[in-house]
Amino acid sequence: MKPHWLALCSPHRNAALPPHLQRLAWWALRFSPRVCRQSEAVLVELGASLRLFGGLKALHTRVQGQARADFEVQTLAWAPTRLGALALARGGLVNGITRALPPLLDRLPLRVLDAAQPHQPMLERLGCRHLGQVRALPRKALAQRFGPELLDALDQAYDPAVDAQQPQTWEVVPETFSAQIELPWRVEQAQALLAHAQPLLRQMEAWLAARQMGVLRFSLAWQHDALRPRSSGTGGGITVATAEPTRHLPHLQTLLAERLMQTPLAAPVDGLRLQADEVQALAEASNALFPELEEDRAHEPLHQLLERLGARLGAQCVREPLLRADHRPECMQHWQPCGPRPQAPVPLDDGAAYPPSAQPSWLIDPPLRLVVRQDQPQYQGPLRLLAGPQRLATGWWSSATAPEAAAARRDYYLAHSPRAGLLWIYLDRRTLYAPQWYLQGVFA
Repeated sequence: MKPHWLALCSPHRNAALPPHLQRLAWWALRFSPRVCRQSEAVLVELGASLRLFGGLKALHTRVQGQARADFEVQTLAWAPTRLGALALARGGLVNGITRALPPLLDRLPLRVLDAAQPHQPMLERLGCRHLGQVRALPRKALAQRFGPELLDALDQAYDPAVDAQQPQTWEVVPETFSAQIELPWRVEQAQALLAHAQPLLRQMEAWLAARQMGVLRFSLAWQHDALRPRSSGTGGGITVATAEPTRHLPHLQTLLAERLMQTPLAAPVDGLRLQADEVQALAEASNALFPELEEDRAHEPLHQLLERLGARLGAQCVREPLLRADHRPECMQHWQPCGPRPQAPVPLDDGAAYPPSAQPSWLIDPPLRLVVRQDQPQYQGPLRLLAGPQRLATGWWSSATAPEAAAARRDYYLAHSPRAGLLWIYLDRRTLYAPQWYLQGVFA
């Protein structure tokens, strides 16, 4: 397998490795596990990934399009050596794979090689302004005058065999995500924090993609300015939760914006910190066999709409039903604020029979006690029993402090009323000497 290096150069040359370069390195891990960083560039070895991504041309097209669109990478290059790809990218050349690499490197200026930059003034006085001219100098004299580092760097850039023997420190994605930035000026409105938090959100998105996970809960904390009043404290923060694991950046930005609109700041802010509090493995969606027949994905998913409404109106104002493993109709579901969905309830096996399979579409809460005349229940006239009884005896484990979950001993019947139609009634058998009839459901 021939080496195939890709160099992605950031427009910012900073020895401290800015956050967007870290994000670029995490993004590159989706193409190969062999990713490293050097100066202002991210270097990726793609030799083992060519067949996986459809060949040389398909991989080049995909990487170039995404890198320039999502990371504003303007200079990238391909070469069989790591330093060769970096030198080509700095020199404005792209293709060092299908073309011979040494002639391309020979024409490049000295600044494209890190080891040559400290010696550039002296080499230019000697008449060497390109790498080919330096490479033509006597090797022994070159090593004695400028040190072995320059000669080693030239060998690594030109010779794939020498480059393959060099040890590399590969990029490793941390187990947890936490990133912080210092704001360029003091911010006094919470809504204005969103623009400064977007780089942190993009960095978290890249981390989630590298870990193949989605976020369920993340928090944004801020630090108050040093000139704050003593009563305002050192800082504050908010926590954002999602109903399903996701790393969809626009949706995360929308949720954060809705929360910030409702959050006042006690004092001006000069620093932000973003942390992923709870994450979960996210299954990757496969490509459609027939893309032209795939449903339109432009519409907003339901769970994202509910999350956005919950962030805007409050979690208690947007609710969803939660199924429970209970035979009592009034306990089969529970309404809770929209959020992470728990696991499906485990079916009970307590020997109780389920209510009739033909259950009504509308339950009356609480059940309506019926009048009984001559042992016949009444509701807008006498009721005629059509089917039943279906006995229900369950809930004996319920706590006495939860009346809504009391024990039940009932006989369910399907009844007909001359004016109300089909009804769902039951006979409460908890009192032996005075059983009562109740109306619990209506068939629409």
